[in-house]
Amino acid sequence: MKKTLAITLLALAASSALAQGKFTWVAKVSDDPDKLLPGVDPARTTGAIVTAGSSTVYPVSEYIAEIFKEDGFTGQVSIDSIGSGAGFERFAKAGETDIANASAPMPASSYEAAKAIGRYPIEFRIGTDALAVVVSKKNTFAKDVTQAELALLFSTAVNWSDVRPSWPKMPVKRYSPGTDSGTFSYFVEHLFKKKKEPLLGAANLQLSEDDNVLVRGVEADQYAIGYFGFAYYLENKSKLNVLKIDGVEANAANVDAGTYPLARPLFLYSDAKIINEKPQVAAFLTYYLSNVDEALEAVGYFPAPEADIKAAKRKLLDAMKGRY
Repeated sequence: MKKTLAITLLALAASSALAQGKFTWVAKVSDDPDKLLPGVDPARTTGAIVTAGSSTVYPVSEYIAEIFKEDGFTGQVSIDSIGSGAGFERFAKAGETDIANASAPMPASSYEAAKAIGRYPIEFRIGTDALAVVVSKKNTFAKDVTQAELALLFSTAVNWSDVRPSWPKMPVKRYSPGTDSGTFSYFVEHLFKKKKEPLLGAANLQLSEDDNVLVRGVEADQYAIGYFGFAYYLENKSKLNVLKIDGVEANAANVDAGTYPLARPLFLYSDAKIINEKPQVAAFLTYYLSNVDEALEAVGYFPAPEADIKAAKRKLLDAMKGRY
């Protein structure tokens, strides 16, 4: 586990978060793009941090919160897994959270809602997820699907044989994340050009914001099919088979190469005022971006491009220096 090495305190930036003295930077704040952020001493950080949103990002944030506490943080990190859409509502409309976790970009309507309550969301790209399309271990016939076949399986196909004649003439049982989920939004955008109706109008459809409900449903029925974040497949690979999409496996090499069709970015959102008025949030975000690749690997996701992580660190530094 990566531990932050406390070193001599140097020429600290005059950010309001630092000035309030609720956490301690342990390195110089640099404008050098290769040394963007200082280290943080979690043991000297106090206060509560409230986050909510994507069930896909949840295990990454949970991992970061755990090592943040192991490194000495004694405050509370609240992480609610409620779906990206609900997370945007709590952050941008209700103003209840410090950070929104998302597996889809924040829509323009949420940006406008946030402005109405004095918030100006800052987007931080943190990683990449691949959607896993899964069937039960009891399913012996489906090994791969094309994107066109996948669209049929989650819309108008009544029986599996309607998609491929060699497949059984048995009803397709569909399991999908709920409509507040960023995973749902990405899936319908990718396969149905943002139209929800084909999927929502399909027969034998079970929607749930709880990925564990989806896993149990697919596992139990040889004629079921579902989709969710790749990490949840890895946790349950003894119970499920993952399908190739257009002949391409969901794995790190194919995601990095950009050849796996169902890969999508993961985000955090916060606000410069929050970052400066709540130094514990600034500290947590700094720690998060400094340790995110470790967390992504631990839960089974994939790193963001280096340029995107560097850009996220630059945004956080700018926010702390009052440049937003």
